[in-house]
Amino acid sequence: MSSILIIIVAILAVAGLAYLIVNKLPSKLKPVISIVLWVFIVFLGYQIYESIMKPIKFNTEKKVRYAKVIENLKIIRDAEISYAEVNRRFTAAPNDLISFIDTAEFAITEIKNVVVTEQRGRITIDVEKRIVDTVGFKPVKDAFEGRDYKNMMTVPGTDAKFELETGRIEKVEGIQTWVFEVKVDKAVVLDGMDKDLISQEKEALGGINIPGGYISVGSLEDVNSNGNWPPFYDGRKEDSDN
Repeated sequence: MSSILIIIVAILAVAGLAYLIVNKLPSKLKPVISIVLWVFIVFLGYQIYESIMKPIKFNTEKKVRYAKVIENLKIIRDAEISYAEVNRRFTAAPNDLISFIDTAEFAITEIKNVVVTEQRGRITIDVEKRIVDTVGFKPVKDAFEGRDYKNMMTVPGTDAKFELETGRIEKVEGIQTWVFEVKVDKAVVLDGMDKDLISQEKEALGGINIPGGYISVGSLEDVNSNGNWPPFYDGRKEDSDN
């Protein structure tokens, strides 16, 4: 809004000066006013350029910052899913997640069908059964090789931490299911940028934008481990220039 007001005032000032030069001022003052007029024209051109470029620069920088944040959210999500695979629940303790990655192991299983003989009353029959055998173990840490999981809870470019919550919901009567959510306020990620554009960004509805005021993954209201960002942040082809 401030840029628009400046442009409007400048246009009115230029128009007023032009009118004075043509109709009111003595000839000897016209060169001085002409210089002032040119200064206003240059200033007005700069303000117009800035008003056009400001949202473009904002969107460019926004996507760079968001991409770094989303990378950390993906690491946290994968850590939570791995943790639940072993412990049958999620955790809201970041240190537990990091310790889990450092020390835990996945069981390597093998499924095979075997035929066993069963006695059913006076009859003996062969029954095929599926058996799951544990044939080894693999460190969880191997799945996070090359990923900075020790610093995953820090919002990139800031000193802030992601908000991490877990809970249980009942989607099927009598069955409690663990859920988790990790999020960060967009204002934290975009700190230092234009406040008006940040406010607009927090009201985004989706599409090629991240909807709402937070960048998040998971949900406390549904069994969902998806992020709320559009596909191009996952490397899928999408127009990311709009």
